[in-house]
Amino acid sequence: MNSTMALRTLVLLVLILATSGCAMFSPSPPQEQSNICEIFREEPRWYDYARDSEQEWGTPIATQMAIIQQESSFRSHVRPDRERLLGIIPWRRPSSAYGYAQAQDPVWGEYREDAGSRFARRTHMKHATDFIGWYNDRTRRMTGVSLDNPEHLYLAYHEGQGGYNQGSYRGKPGVQQAARQVRERAGRYATQLEGCESEFRCRRFWQVGPFCS
Repeated sequence: MNSTMALRTLVLLVLILATSGCAMFSPSPPQEQSNICEIFREEPRWYDYARDSEQEWGTPIATQMAIIQQESSFRSHVRPDRERLLGIIPWRRPSSAYGYAQAQDPVWGEYREDAGSRFARRTHMKHATDFIGWYNDRTRRMTGVSLDNPEHLYLAYHEGQGGYNQGSYRGKPGVQQAARQVRERAGRYATQLEGCESEFRCRRFWQVGPFCS
């Protein structure tokens, strides 16, 4: 293989890695996604991130995790499937949604400008949970939806606050079904978390007495 061919091969490999979002290096999602206790036992830092977001923005931990499960099944680098020309040829993706929270490019840019960091990444759970908290707080202010209403928070999350206020979801039975699933999952997660949260709240050696909150 001459040097030109080797260079072309290297460039091709780099492009393949870039367009795949380096998915081959992404962490494995939790095995037992129906139980939030098992999720946090696999990924205890996720509890810390979700709790920080709850304290900052007000969305309950269970609701945050239910939305992420619905959006990405806890896969860090997932994107929407590509459309196919003639049912065969891979084509464009239907949206720029990416990462745990499936945040799209425009609103992710707004989040980074308003509340996040220029270094925030959609593939990091800390930033995904904070984004969801920020977005739901904006939903509360723009639509009046309570942060204790996971079904309608998800409808606004999917449709955007403007679309939600216009009732765009009413003609989309698939979106309504997904929102009901989020509501049911958030309820289960909340019940489960009541029985195991103490495992994660004060698990470090210095978190005793007044240092445990």
